[in-house]
Parts: sequence; C-alpha cells; structure tokens
Amino acid sequence: MRIAPKLAATLAALLAPLPGFATPPGSTILIAGDSTASAYKADRYPQTGWGQMLSCGLSPDVRVSNHAMGGRSTRSFLREGRWERLLGEITPGDTVLIQFGHNDATRAKPERWAPAATDYRDNLLRFIWDVRTAGGTPVLVTPVARRSFGADGKAKADFADYSAVMRDLSASTHTPLIDLEALSRAWVDRAGEAASKTYYLHYAPEDHAPGFPKGIADNTHFSEVGARNVANLVAGGLKALNLPISAKVLADRPALARITPLGKTSCQ
Repeated sequence: MRIAPKLAATLAALLAPLPGFATPPGSTILIAGDSTASAYKADRYPQTGWGQMLSCGLSPDVRVSNHAMGGRSTRSFLREGRWERLLGEITPGDTVLIQFGHNDATRAKPERWAPAATDYRDNLLRFIWDVRTAGGTPVLVTPVARRSFGADGKAKADFADYSAVMRDLSASTHTPLIDLEALSRAWVDRAGEAASKTYYLHYAPEDHAPGFPKGIADNTHFSEVGARNVANLVAGGLKALNLPISAKVLADRPALARITPLGKTSCQ
C-alpha cells in the first residue's frame, strides 16, 4: 500500500526521537566542582581532571556533563551562575556529583573563601535541596587529597574541616556520600612519597610535557594516570552506593586502572 507523501512525513516526525530524550532519563551524571574534576584541552596535556575520565568507567549510554571549573568554590560557583546553569540541565532521575573544598579554603581570596562550618555548609545544603527539587539525586564527594605528606611519612588530609562538614551533612540529610578524601589519601599513601609524583603534575623540562614545556611541580592537579585512578575511585564509590545509576558503573574498569599513560585522555 502506498502512503501519501504528507502522511509519510507526519509519521516520520512522530517516530523520530525527541531531542530532549537523546539520553534515557536518569542516565546523566552532572559534576559540580573545581580544577581537580574539570576537563582540559589537549594543549594542557598531561593535566587531566577526574571528571574528564569518569565516562571510561560507565556504561556507554550514560552521559557525563562536567560543569567543574578551575578555581571555583561553592561561593564562586554560585556567584557566577554556574550552579543555575547546571540546575537547568537536570532531568528527573539524574545524578549530581558535588565536590568542593580546595578553593573554599583559600582565605586569601575572599571571592572564593567559604568557611567550612558556615558558608560552605550552607552552600552545600542549598545544592542538596536544589537537586532534589529538580528531581535529581545529589551525591556529596569530599575534597580529593593533595600529594601532601606529614613528618610521619603519611599522606595528610589538607581539607579535614571541609570533609567533616560533608560527612555530617550526608548523615543529617540522608545524602549519599563518596568519601574521596579518605579513598584518595589511602591511595596516595599506598604509592608513597616518591611514586605518587606520577599521579600529579611533576615534570622536568626534559620530559617535554606538551602543556608544561618549562616543567612543573604541582601537588594538587593530576596527570593523565592520576586522573584515571581518581576517576576509578569515584566510580567505585558510586557503584557501592547502590543508587539507580550504580548499575551503570562498570564492574571492570581497565581504562581507569592504568599505571602507565596512554598519551591521551580517551578511554583506549
């Protein structure tokens, strides 16, 4: 039977996937955070954020929308309208990972500083309620560890006050928590003071790192291998929470368990 052209066009339009549902509802992970989670262009390689690598540990149908940005605290993320933009993207069932603390602790920069027990706590509470109101699931992520060792040779918690506030809020508001500070500090500890340099930005000029031709010694930001491994910690933490999105976290994550760089930030 021949279908009239106008009817055929109408049927095609009705059967075409709606733009807003290109990704199945509840299959998006949004990230609010700072430079440790943000994505970087190729000219900054090997600097890599854990949010940039997270998709390598997830089912292919999961979309990661990374709103993390360098130098941002809960205060500046709100003030610059970044939080509102993230909220506008949430659809019911989505998951929002919230990791701040590094820049909130920067007392010398008032545009960033958010004292742990007051402003930081209040801002996190707002994030939690906003995400829930939008139909999403907030997940608090304690500040990732720096490569920082004490006199005893053990990795230190440089943002202990901020992590403590997050843990308390998680308990009092029944909000899922990935204790990335504890997980990453144990990871740095296992590597030790010397070997852990490979996870962070430690390059000499003769290493010819594309983004750092003069070399760099940075104990906060991650190399490709470091970001992969931190993303693996986040993915494992998310899997353990038994949220709906947890089923989308791969049990086997070889792209995130690498100990040698791939030379790029793709999964393989």
